[in-house]
Amino acid sequence: MTSTDTHANEPATHANGAGTRADATVASRVDELTTVFERGLQENLGVGASLGIRLETAGDGYTRYYLDPNPATINAMFTVHGGVIATLMDTAMGSAVFTKLGDGVAYTTLELKVNFIRSVTLDGSRLTCEANAIHVGRRTATAEGRIVDGNGKLIAHGSTTILVLNPEQ
Repeated sequence: MTSTDTHANEPATHANGAGTRADATVASRVDELTTVFERGLQENLGVGASLGIRLETAGDGYTRYYLDPNPATINAMFTVHGGVIATLMDTAMGSAVFTKLGDGVAYTTLELKVNFIRSVTLDGSRLTCEANAIHVGRRTATAEGRIVDGNGKLIAHGSTTILVLNPEQ
């Protein structure tokens, strides 16, 4: 995972290119996100370990996660379960917001909206979810996400509303 990757959809940190406190906070949050995710994999905890969701990159209000569908992710129709797709998207969107929160600030999902476009079989095609924070306020935040398959076909898209949990409140 590279915390300094740039992407066309990734919001710019600032206009003048100079280092700021916000840059340090974003870097700190990306490092924290990476550490927590890697710990989960090492200790066999969380969605990364149980479903195979992996963090590929994170930056200022942006994340990209992927999932290689496997037998643990399918439903009775032998397609990837909608809840797994929603979990991939929820993880990516929440993490995109997390990168923009101050140190010590946590979050939880208030609302999750997922539009399923097509089903996914166990054909070896990687699912990739890119998410962007749209608004981050003192009490709530919003983000959007898109999941595509290995051929770039849209699998699902959605949005979330996040409750920002400030420690001083």
